[in-house]
Amino acid sequence: MTRTRLADRINQGVFNALYSRSLVYNTCWEDPAVDRRALHIGPDDRLLVITSAGCNVLDYALCGPARIHAVDANPRQTALLELKLAGIRRLAHADFFALFGDGRHAEARAVYHDALRVDLSPFARSYWDRHIAAFEPGRRGGSFYYFGLSGWVARGFRAYLNFRPGLRTAIDRVLAATDIEEQRAHYDRDVAPRLWGRGMNWALSRPFTMSLLGVPHPQREEVVRSHDNGIAGFIREAVEYVFCSLPITDNYFWSLYLRGRYTASCCPEYLKPEGFAALKSGLVDCIEPHTSTVTGFLHETDEQLSRFVLLDHMDWMSVYHPQALVEEWQAIIERATPDARLIFRSAHAEPGYLETLRIPGIGSLHERFHFERELAAQLQTHDRVHTYAGFHIAQHAV
Repeated sequence: MTRTRLADRINQGVFNALYSRSLVYNTCWEDPAVDRRALHIGPDDRLLVITSAGCNVLDYALCGPARIHAVDANPRQTALLELKLAGIRRLAHADFFALFGDGRHAEARAVYHDALRVDLSPFARSYWDRHIAAFEPGRRGGSFYYFGLSGWVARGFRAYLNFRPGLRTAIDRVLAATDIEEQRAHYDRDVAPRLWGRGMNWALSRPFTMSLLGVPHPQREEVVRSHDNGIAGFIREAVEYVFCSLPITDNYFWSLYLRGRYTASCCPEYLKPEGFAALKSGLVDCIEPHTSTVTGFLHETDEQLSRFVLLDHMDWMSVYHPQALVEEWQAIIERATPDARLIFRSAHAEPGYLETLRIPGIGSLHERFHFERELAAQLQTHDRVHTYAGFHIAQHAV
């Protein structure tokens, strides 16, 4: 075995060890506003959505579909969605926003035991019995959004900013900007010269950093192969696009980790009073959490599904479990309605598996799906996260 292959296996082993023991994502890093425009969710739709942190599951529920099956192989991600569902059903908006907007609640433990715990599954109850302190002020940096693997990176960056007050002030100016021209000027003049240097490039290029952010080794290598300046260069381009080309005023993705909290005017739709009220009035009841793989769930259900939100997991499956990826697409085809639409993301603009996968009895994916490249490219320019090179929309074509 070559030294490179050994290093690859070690890096993936670290990711697997972290993933199997931890809450990876404390918030979703896919823009649901883009997803809605791609999916056209209607009242008769039945969705399969990979859960992640559950934020986008709640966003899609605001469209009023018939059912959303939230599926994730990591039971801790399911536990986070369950806690949010319990909060919507049991709490007033102020308490709910304190927990999931501010990321902290002065009475978090009491709120949990008095109102939320009763609604949780046994695993979720056991998990939050041990970790509800993540929402207590003064713990783990004073915000739930510094908890979990991605939270560790956010805490590390916050600590870095504490040692760089000039950079902290410059970032605050960008966040306070009222238009793109103003934020671009602050970024170019005040942020970029202070932010990008050898230390930052080195930290972003570490496999361990990517593992904490939930980026497995194959996906990291895909970025390295497709970008001349590697991981650090790709992230710099994404940051510069976000801060220089898109309004920051409603970009709750990046501002969350820079502030450590959402604000009332810059937060996901489910945290806004009107969104919370709509969910509480009954829309939340369309959501069913499942701890399972996508294939496992599809084999267990007898429902026909019309919308699929598959995130980016196929990048690593195509490398480590190519046969399992074939089986997943087989299961999707078996359960997809004739008008089904799918969206997923990738570290590569044109991932190779879209051309090389062969489904028994069908052949290429292009035999059953029409990929709407023009629409995907158009929507990609509006994506407020902008950390994926590829956004893909597929229409079932039977």
